[in-house]
Amino acid sequence: MTIRAIKLFIDGTFPAFKYDKITLQKNLNFSARTFSCNFLVNQSCFSKHCYNFRSRERCYKGLHIKRWQSTLNNDQDIDLTKIPAEHIRNFSIIAHVDHGKSTLADSLQLTGTINKHHSHNQVLDKLTVERERGITIKAQTCSMFYKYNDKQYLLNLIDTPGHVDFNYEVSRSLAACQGTILLVDAAQGLQAQTVANFWLAYNQELSIIPVVNKIDLPAADTERVTKQIQSTFELDTANIALISAKTGLNVEKILPNVIEKIPHPTGDVNEPLKALLFDSWYDTYVGVVCLMAIVNGKLQKGDKIVSAYSGQKYEIADIGIMHPEQVPTGYLHAGQVGYVICNMKVATEAHIGDTFYHFKSPVDPLPGFEPAKPMVFAGIFPIDTNEFTKLDESIAKLTLNDASVSVQKETSIALGQGWRIGFLGTLHMDVFQQRLEEEYDANVIITQPTVPYKIIYRDGTSKLIRNPSEFPEPNEMSHKIVELHEPMSRRGEQSEYNYLDETRVIMRYSMPLAEIVTDFHDALKSRSSGYASFDYEDMGYQQSDIVKMNVLINKKPVDALSAILHRSQVSSVGKEWTKKLSEVIPKQLYEVVIQTAVGGKVVARETLVTQVI
Repeated sequence: MTIRAIKLFIDGTFPAFKYDKITLQKNLNFSARTFSCNFLVNQSCFSKHCYNFRSRERCYKGLHIKRWQSTLNNDQDIDLTKIPAEHIRNFSIIAHVDHGKSTLADSLQLTGTINKHHSHNQVLDKLTVERERGITIKAQTCSMFYKYNDKQYLLNLIDTPGHVDFNYEVSRSLAACQGTILLVDAAQGLQAQTVANFWLAYNQELSIIPVVNKIDLPAADTERVTKQIQSTFELDTANIALISAKTGLNVEKILPNVIEKIPHPTGDVNEPLKALLFDSWYDTYVGVVCLMAIVNGKLQKGDKIVSAYSGQKYEIADIGIMHPEQVPTGYLHAGQVGYVICNMKVATEAHIGDTFYHFKSPVDPLPGFEPAKPMVFAGIFPIDTNEFTKLDESIAKLTLNDASVSVQKETSIALGQGWRIGFLGTLHMDVFQQRLEEEYDANVIITQPTVPYKIIYRDGTSKLIRNPSEFPEPNEMSHKIVELHEPMSRRGEQSEYNYLDETRVIMRYSMPLAEIVTDFHDALKSRSSGYASFDYEDMGYQQSDIVKMNVLINKKPVDALSAILHRSQVSSVGKEWTKKLSEVIPKQLYEVVIQTAVGGKVVARETLVTQVI
């Protein structure tokens, strides 16, 4: 086995490997494997190749990969025991989507945490799909060392998403914090998700620091936005920070504000261990990596811990902080946030909101989180049925990184074996599909998204249906069922209409969730020329006149194309679907009849005429 590489200094900044090609060869029974990539352009590619090879061949002495993201020396020990809880601040940044949240997080490289030679701009947006879409999807954590008034502070920044579909990521991130920065765009002002995220933080009794961003924009109006913040949230705006995260203007004022205005954690290092699991992800080589906030006590490598949820026992194999990548410290104590690797091999063992304690030292579990409620359901099926097992494993790993997804296996007559998966919204569904395709090389079919409906039976029992195939037949409707309910989240009733100022208004409506998950977002943006934004929350179910619409091809129903609709929509949707299907189905040597029907009544019909050869 040979590994050839040259170690040198690049621009005198940091040690690295410069190479044209690295050849990895075992013996005559195996062919040589070669890879190459530009180290400065694609460092993660180099690290991934080398790490994969090192793990497979257990060659640990021939090659050393330096943690290029961190400014800490790899050989430098981090003694977290010398940082008391009084010098720790756990905080997050919350904002509406595209208000500069991730850019501000990156601007905090002023603390020396993030190396300026980073290969991509958004350091905490680690997923490819996040950088492509320019949004934060997966909450991330970064520990920063900051000197203030000649004292060393440990600042734990927990980044959060801004889109409504990822509210669950925000709520569980806030549970590990004592305060938050409320970031508002100086040009756009308060938006729907700004208000929603404020109330998430307020209800958790966090200290909230308002900050106005993008003051360098020509359309910035800091005075108007400051008044909006003061009047809407009743926050003190006398010394509000006015910054530009993009240029770095006034960013240096933020961290002193964090230290002065956000309280330190109140945990006691001498109390029995109580740790909150607030995030996790799957690593191919070490299994499940857990992010934990230590509420009380201390945790170190080699300790045996127990899950309060399952009673399962684990031994700590590695522990440390995110800086912003994993940096082993061997120790965490009360008030600190970091990663824990404890030989947890099965994805389903990591329960978000779980409490961990030392073996033989049980404690009362922490309140945890209310489980995320999927609002949109869709069927996912492999294009190649032979890929079912591989796709099943990929979905299991991906759902570990996304605790808000629900998964249930189902079978379709037309598409075979698959899964009925619940999402927080349609963007969440699109992102999940993109991650499956990019990270796991999966080719899938996703069916029309639906929302859950409720059936009330005559005996008083109820049932939620998430799949059109579960919808009762017409004969069952008349004998067993009293009512059909749909979730109320463009059939809407106005409940509030308030002006924030002369240019902005907040409107609240009660409307069916089914209206939200289709084209509501696009229609709202189109009619408001892109200026309007919206947020929604679950408000339960209301009785409604809903029916199941079947699609028939030559009088045979296609279960994968069935849909649950309000009766008033059946005619228009039925005509639209038959028209579209007639355009995409190729002409055959025989006549093809495409119909949509409710019960035994045909709603719309299109006919493909015979193709003449």
